[in-house]
Amino acid sequence: MASVGFREVKKDFGKTKVLHGISLDIADGEFMVLVGPSGCGKSTLLRMLAGLEDITAGAIAIDGRVVNDLDSKDRDIAMVFQSYALYPHMTVRENMGFSLRLRKEKASVIAEGVRRAAKILNLEPYLERYPRELSGGQRQRVAMGRAIVRDPKVFLFDEPLSNLDAKLRVAMRSEIKALHQRLKTTTVYVTHDQVEAMTMADRIAVMNEGRIEQLGEPLELYDRPANLFVAQFIGSPAMNVFDGVWRGNFVEGLGGRWACNARAQEGQAVKYGIRPEHLALAASGMPAEIEVVEPMGAETEILARAGGQTFNLMMHGRASHAPGERVFLAADAAHAHLFDAATGRRL
Repeated sequence: MASVGFREVKKDFGKTKVLHGISLDIADGEFMVLVGPSGCGKSTLLRMLAGLEDITAGAIAIDGRVVNDLDSKDRDIAMVFQSYALYPHMTVRENMGFSLRLRKEKASVIAEGVRRAAKILNLEPYLERYPRELSGGQRQRVAMGRAIVRDPKVFLFDEPLSNLDAKLRVAMRSEIKALHQRLKTTTVYVTHDQVEAMTMADRIAVMNEGRIEQLGEPLELYDRPANLFVAQFIGSPAMNVFDGVWRGNFVEGLGGRWACNARAQEGQAVKYGIRPEHLALAASGMPAEIEVVEPMGAETEILARAGGQTFNLMMHGRASHAPGERVFLAADAAHAHLFDAATGRRL
């Protein structure tokens, strides 16, 4: 295991600046998730750590040793790709042991490494099969097994679940998290899926346009987003946000007054944010009309239109409401978020 450090790391592709001075410390044994929209630079940062991309400026260290000029094979890392990258002409056993064969390890060492990894990942029945004979989830486990066999200092995952169906993604999330808890190996995981980030990470780095917007534990980011971007990116369904003006301890917006425990200056232009689970149907409040009702069993998601804007509500249990129904929306002031309209920063 090892710590990982990024110091003012920059990356340019010609005249295009992709990373703008990323600094980040990842502790020994930590599960760090880099999350953000497509094109934010998260995969580029991971590939630089792996040695697959050159660094324009700054330094990357693994276990305290700067690795800028070190070849990928000498960094003692193992990477799991989105595309599995398995050799089609090799069996599962041969795929998993291939990196050790390249190291010219003894046959007994290779066999033991493959056996141990196969047991951890429940791949023992498939060791003599070829990749074409496996499901997507089994192939991804083989790719993970190939990484485990190497016993690296750091695991790198580049959107490994993107090619799997929804049900399998949920199962694989649990498998990867359980694997980390068992092995305690430092892990850097890249995804654009904020649900993956929330459920798997010890800490999350939310990236946007080559910068880290916020770094923290999942619930810290959810409960206290540093800015409007993080607030709207983290959480599913997304936070409801609208424009308003702070007047006399309330936000005036959409033709109504909204309570909030945060404070702003009198007359300040603000963005008011409320998560779907903190917005309720009440006897009084903002007049609205229900547009869509989505029953999901244990929860019901409702889309309602108020003041010319659509709001998401998440209700526990089953709702008897129907589209076209006139209702009132009430926000929980204790859970409302306030952001400066000009900068997007949290107030």
